[in-house]
Amino acid sequence: MQLLIVEDDQALADALRDAVTTSGHQAIHVSSGADALLRHQQAELILLDLGLPDIHGLDVLRKLRLVSEVPVIVLTAQDDERSVVRGLRQGADDYLIKPIGLSVLLARIEAVARRSRLNTHAAEARIVAGPLVIDFDKHEATLFGRGLGLTAKEFELLSLLAQHAGSVVTREQILDQLWGDAFLAVSRSLDVHLTGLRAKLESPGMIVNVRGVGYRLEVAQR
Repeated sequence: MQLLIVEDDQALADALRDAVTTSGHQAIHVSSGADALLRHQQAELILLDLGLPDIHGLDVLRKLRLVSEVPVIVLTAQDDERSVVRGLRQGADDYLIKPIGLSVLLARIEAVARRSRLNTHAAEARIVAGPLVIDFDKHEATLFGRGLGLTAKEFELLSLLAQHAGSVVTREQILDQLWGDAFLAVSRSLDVHLTGLRAKLESPGMIVNVRGVGYRLEVAQR
C-alpha cells in the first residue's frame, strides 16, 4: 500500500517510513500541508501530523475531505478531547496520540485499510442516467442514442458529473479529479471544457451552474 507521511519532524518521519516500508508498504514523505494537498492523489492512506509549519493539519484534513475519501490517520501530540473530536468529525479515520508504538501504528493502518476496502465498490463498466449512457469500455457517451464525439477531457468531465447526477460536484472536486490540483491551480481549463461539453450535449440546462459552489447534471426524459 502507498502511504503519504505528512510530518515536519524529519527524525520521526524517517522512523515512520522505515517502519511502514519494513512491513511491506511504500511511503512518500512531505513536511508541509501544501505539499500534502498537492500529492494526496498518490496515496492510498495518509498519516497526518497536525502541527505543520504552514497549514494546521485539521485545515489540511478539511480540504482533503472536500475532494477525496482517502483514509487519513491523524498522528499528533494534541491529546485534548476537543482536538480529538474535531479531528474525527472533520473526517479522520483514526486519531493516534504521540508517542505511539510502531506495532500499534501498523495494526491501526491495517485496520483502517480493511475498512476502506470494504467500503469501496467495484467500478461500473458504464453509467446510465436516463437517456445518457457512458460506456467506459468503449470510451463512448451517447444521449438519446446519439454519439456525442467527446474529447478525452470532456468524457472525463461528463463521467464525473454523471456519477453524481442530481447532486452538486464542486469545482474543487472536478479540478482535483481531472487535473490533480484542486487548491493551487489558477486555470480556465475547466470553463473551456464545460463550454465544449455543453455545446455537444445540445441540451440547454442539462449542466446547471450552482453559483459559488460547482455544477449539477440534470437528466430529463424528452
